[in-house]
Amino acid sequence: SDHMENICGYLMKYTNLVTGWQYRYFVLNNDAGLLEYFVNEQSRHLKPRGTLQLAGAVISPSDEDSHTFTVNAASGEQYKLRATDAKERQHWVSRLQICTQHHTEAIGKNNPPLKSRSFSLASQGSANSPGVQRRPSQNAVSFFNVGHHRLPTGKRVPIMQPDHLVDVREMMSQAEGQQRDLIRSIECLPASGHLTSLDQDLLMLKATSMATMNCLNDCFHILQLQHASQQKGSLPAGTTISWLEPKISLANHFKNGAAQNFPAEINKPASVREEQSIAEPCQLTREPEEINPDEELEDICDDKEDDLGAVEEQRSVILHLLSQLKLGMDLTRVVLPTFILEKRSLLEMYADFMSHPDLFVAITNGSSPEERMIRFVEYYLTSFHEGRKGAIAKKPYNPIIGETFHCSWRMPKSSVATDAGTNSSAHCPSEQVALPKDPEGQAELDCYTVKFVAEQVSHHPPVSGFYAECVERNMCVNAHVWTKSKFLGMSIGVTMVGEGVLHLLEHGEEYTFSLPCAYARSILTVPWVELGGKVNINCAKTGYSASINFHTKPFYGGKLHRVTGEVKQNMTNTVVCRVQGEWNSVLEFTYSNGETKYVDLTKLSVTRKRVRPLEKQGPFESRRLWQHVTESLRDGDIDKATEHKRALEERQRNEERLRAETETPWCTKYFLKDGDGWVYHKPLWKTASAAQTQQTDSN
Repeated sequence: SDHMENICGYLMKYTNLVTGWQYRYFVLNNDAGLLEYFVNEQSRHLKPRGTLQLAGAVISPSDEDSHTFTVNAASGEQYKLRATDAKERQHWVSRLQICTQHHTEAIGKNNPPLKSRSFSLASQGSANSPGVQRRPSQNAVSFFNVGHHRLPTGKRVPIMQPDHLVDVREMMSQAEGQQRDLIRSIECLPASGHLTSLDQDLLMLKATSMATMNCLNDCFHILQLQHASQQKGSLPAGTTISWLEPKISLANHFKNGAAQNFPAEINKPASVREEQSIAEPCQLTREPEEINPDEELEDICDDKEDDLGAVEEQRSVILHLLSQLKLGMDLTRVVLPTFILEKRSLLEMYADFMSHPDLFVAITNGSSPEERMIRFVEYYLTSFHEGRKGAIAKKPYNPIIGETFHCSWRMPKSSVATDAGTNSSAHCPSEQVALPKDPEGQAELDCYTVKFVAEQVSHHPPVSGFYAECVERNMCVNAHVWTKSKFLGMSIGVTMVGEGVLHLLEHGEEYTFSLPCAYARSILTVPWVELGGKVNINCAKTGYSASINFHTKPFYGGKLHRVTGEVKQNMTNTVVCRVQGEWNSVLEFTYSNGETKYVDLTKLSVTRKRVRPLEKQGPFESRRLWQHVTESLRDGDIDKATEHKRALEERQRNEERLRAETETPWCTKYFLKDGDGWVYHKPLWKTASAAQTQQTDSN
């Protein structure tokens, strides 16, 4: 064809943020379906510096300008290129698209249909596959009776009966089993030789087979909705049929699919059956439960995440996962591999931000609005260090909807700074705060208690609400956070959307605040966390505010974890305090009178939280809910942890579908919707006001 011409010429290629754009000599080889590039035209006779297979590729003109376009190969590799002008870009794009279409269609023409192809690879898989056990001679086509049949004129499609849906589900389970066997067989191939696990055609086969099963699962769900509507006569009001999140997670295929689906209940561990059999949350009691602090015991769990462990062993899995992601992709619905998880829920991570409750309680002891704002900034900046479990960046469990976490802290009243000064808690040794032993229980009278509760109030979007209060000091904090995560190339960014409000009822003050963004950096080597972005703290009543900047490390030079900020009086625009340092090391506070105070976070005392034993926790409390995943991670059994995690997630999806089909709204337990936010159902500012009113009436 006249359009299938080999073209060549110079284009600019984007390498990375450091190197930037570079001129390279590109050659489009139509016969081979390859896009190759060289350092310059003179080196064309040498081996290409890079090659992309165009079969299955996507050629996209960029929106950022009229010169740039991208070539996204089926393997996941991407070239970002720039022509000299719009006309040259169009010439390259059109020729690349024609070549891509030609070779993509050639793959379909040159390969025989599935009916006549050998499934020898799949037959080498596990004999435990349902498909192998029941119908060893069947291929994927016969499962679904694929064919082109015309319906007789005038005849309607019969309504699908429930037993037909059961048959389809069974067929799909068998197909999923063969698909897992196929993936396992491909991944068991040697890394070098004539046929390897990285063969381009086999990689494409893995991707397309996974996409096919995802689409079939979505179609099956639509059939279920249609069947439910036929029972009622019409679709439920407000029900929408849309493409759902992938039913087959990437992580399940990376581990060869060894233990992801089970042909019979008897093959599942008892703990997995227990996780799947917990009743629909709304059928459990959704009445708020009063937690007795006396039932809580000092936490002895200390799961530091300083060991790379499985992360080092699963480097190829991470590479494969990254190849499936695109820049800016929302990771909310991406199922991540289990081995990158830390051993706690996100709800418990929020609780760990309160590990310095003495600084929290000391806020209300400030003698002036200025001092109280400065104390709040000090507490705020010291909370993030202990909230991280070790230097290695791992991801906490995504809470399932309805999940809750309760805990409390007790600290001696003597450890809390009074209005005499703010330095009493700044240089405590790095020890766990221990309560004095008192057999007659007098220790409780000499202690402050801070109670904490968190609940996952929404699944899509993922929103958590948390609340903490100290009744003795008449103060509480209420917050809601929506975590939005995005893939940024070699890092992952998490935006904390939401707001918190600290109430100092003794002073009638409210402090609104936001949270910084978090970034997991160097995810291919030793992943680590840094914070970034600007946050504001405001008190409308007093007119004091704080502006805090979390600085991300620049590419050249600069310090890690740097933070700067200032506290000012808005009416006079006077800065009363400046702060600088590192949020995980040493902070320096400089006051308007010239005094300087240093806070060494590595030496601050940490108060252990108090948690009820597992046997006293409800089925939807974080530690009991995730206990089998946590135990498996501690034992280093990644497959078993994945199995338990999958059971919990699948149960959540099933419950969500059931609620949609039965038009049952989700009922939260502790938090109530309030505009765009969520508020604890019995906050201290309401109970204190009610108690005061009752006392006034009695007088």
